[in-house]
Amino acid sequence: MQSFGRPVFSSVTLRLRNAAQFDGLKARLQADPRTQYAEMKPERVFYREQSQAMANFIRILGLMITIIFSVGAMIGAMITMYAAVANRVVEVGTLRALGFRRRSVLGAFLVESIVLSVIGGAIGVGLASLLSFARVSTVNFSSFSEIGFGFSLSPGVVLGALIFALVMGVVGGFLPAVRAARMSIVGALRAS
Repeated sequence: MQSFGRPVFSSVTLRLRNAAQFDGLKARLQADPRTQYAEMKPERVFYREQSQAMANFIRILGLMITIIFSVGAMIGAMITMYAAVANRVVEVGTLRALGFRRRSVLGAFLVESIVLSVIGGAIGVGLASLLSFARVSTVNFSSFSEIGFGFSLSPGVVLGALIFALVMGVVGGFLPAVRAARMSIVGALRAS
């Protein structure tokens, strides 16, 4: 400490025999005039506070990337479903000529879009599960220390991802399904 010209401690780490003794030690040190202004907290709380800014940055960055890729995925699903409708105009006309209602055609294309998006979501979850084997480290700019973190895939995350994929399938497939349902029978059969 003398070689760096710092005659005071910036932090002290103590290990208690029993974690339940922390409140008693904190009260005793705050009563002592030499340490009454010291900030005392458990080590886990200290490190959680130290990494909070970086965690918020990563959370916001992840949310922004998720939104951008989700919009792209919905547009991709919509383009795919418009192509599916365009390639099956005669089939749609035949179904309508056989007596299928517009609702049935709409439902068929919407179910197809949902099934494709849920399969894509399941593949995405499978690929994302490989990230649980990776550890990432970065610099904590508030304390200039290293923060290491990993990704964990919980059942709640898997369920949320699959529900999100389902919603993207509904949103991305709805307009093409409406287009297929609105086709006139004569116009669809003439397209052959």
